[in-house]
Amino acid sequence: MADVPLLIGQSQAIRRTVTVIERSAEFDVPVLIKGETGTGKELAARMIHYLSKRRGAPFVPVNCGALPEALVENELFGCERGAFTDARQSRHGLIVAAETGTLFLDEVDSLSARAQAALLRFLQDQTFRPLGASREHTGNVRIVAAASPRLDALIESGQFRADLAYRLDVLSLKMPPLRERTGDATLIARHFADRFATRYQLPLRNISTASLQWLERYPWPGNVRELENLVHRHTLLCTDDQLVLCGETSSAASPGLPGRYQTARDAMLASWEREYLVGLLRETNGNVTRAAQHAGKERRALGKLIKKHGIERVHFAPR
Repeated sequence: MADVPLLIGQSQAIRRTVTVIERSAEFDVPVLIKGETGTGKELAARMIHYLSKRRGAPFVPVNCGALPEALVENELFGCERGAFTDARQSRHGLIVAAETGTLFLDEVDSLSARAQAALLRFLQDQTFRPLGASREHTGNVRIVAAASPRLDALIESGQFRADLAYRLDVLSLKMPPLRERTGDATLIARHFADRFATRYQLPLRNISTASLQWLERYPWPGNVRELENLVHRHTLLCTDDQLVLCGETSSAASPGLPGRYQTARDAMLASWEREYLVGLLRETNGNVTRAAQHAGKERRALGKLIKKHGIERVHFAPR
């Protein structure tokens, strides 16, 4: 049995979240996890699974935003040979792969209307029909779904079915953003610093005092994922005795004198901007149109920012 994953932190916000996770694991019903990008929604879903009675069965994650509309039912429910042009043999879908376990539907708010209807049918009675099949099958799967904060607006506008939301939201969990988790950024940064140093066989380094202070002031729009990427990069590039995360030039710099204001400000903004774009493209599999919608920016403007930072979208495309 896999070890239960853990949310790192000691803040009141994360303690309340862990309490809800533990309670949710006790009841075999759908759970809807809401939260900003990078807050740890999949980690919470894994905790629910591995604390539940289904822990010995598979945990199967799927990124709904990456499912082509025409193939959603095939991916979820499978197909019989000849069901469509490229169906050269029968294949099981994700429902069968997660049998007696948990199917985690990440970015469920990205599902098309057709996909929402297909999922609703399964949630109603746990029955499904593979494409091209003549009879229905029964599945024994717990559904845990995750959505961005925009879900409520999508329901209000009719772009996401309210009846599906009701089915998913038997139990609900809201992941707190890192900016609301006082003191946790420092703990998480130290965890990542040790983990990456061990992975790459590098010396274990303390994080500089100035960086620790900055960690708690910075608003973390990309949340824990942004912090992880930042620590990862600086761990690999660090040549000093201490790990510097906040735009300081080196450990030899005068203590308390971070340099010229404009230079430090520009460096920090550039670092944040790039981290945000990378996280955004990772979440949308390199789809600039969807990324612009998530960011609330015009597509062309976002494209210019991506080009400015030399980010290659192809690295984020589904493989």
